[in-house]
Amino acid sequence: MTTSVDLETHYTTRHDEASRLGSTLKGQLELARVRDLLERYLPEPPATVGDIGGGPGVHASWLKEKGYDVELLDPVQRHVEQAAAAGIDAIQGDARRLPWDNEHFDAVLLAGPMYHLPEAADRRLALREAVRVIKPGGFIAVIAINRAANLIGSMLANKLQQREKIVREILDSGFSPDNERMAETTYHTVTQLRTELTNAGLRAVTVHGLTGPGGWLTLTIDAHFKDQPLPATMSDPDPLQTALACTRIADNHPELVAVSSLFFAVGQRA
Repeated sequence: MTTSVDLETHYTTRHDEASRLGSTLKGQLELARVRDLLERYLPEPPATVGDIGGGPGVHASWLKEKGYDVELLDPVQRHVEQAAAAGIDAIQGDARRLPWDNEHFDAVLLAGPMYHLPEAADRRLALREAVRVIKPGGFIAVIAINRAANLIGSMLANKLQQREKIVREILDSGFSPDNERMAETTYHTVTQLRTELTNAGLRAVTVHGLTGPGGWLTLTIDAHFKDQPLPATMSDPDPLQTALACTRIADNHPELVAVSSLFFAVGQRA
């Protein structure tokens, strides 16, 4: 993964990845859905799982609790230290040059490299490396960001005028050098993501809407009620459970994948 100053600064001084999946409704939805989908595809524990770009170890800690043997790699030293402090076997490294032997893992999760590698050639390297270190028949799961997410999010926040140039650049190419939201970030279409995994040699590639239509509910509530308790009229029923139910229903309708702000793609090594 890119180890530029921008990426290091983003995760060291601007963004607390350790709290992201628990501090907002959108993060809680993402976390619940990652667990939903991993449970669908992972082999039974004990099995070995590589968490590549695993950040501070939120997913790795959960997998370890379930009995998996997890090894984590991340380019940001702060994340490696946080993961190690949580009892995870963690090392600093690059998704394009993995330190493990061939066929080392039963499954691999790439929850960061696909959107933090703007160059297609770098994403190809990361996917080839993931294929190399997984055993035949093992699943590789990746998370990517929908190319349309900035357009929809800017519309819901009524901030399209301020971000129109960035939104247009992302829609056209998947990247904007002026994007202030996330460092070194690329955005995918469903077809592009499926093609990248297929071209890496993975079979039976499936793309899920990770946050699905429910993600826009959580995003809207987070934006309007940040650091404030929800009014009773919006807390019953629990909006997180509503968002989860909507997204799980949408999982049965592949045509709805494109409405999700995040994608979860899975392929199997032959």
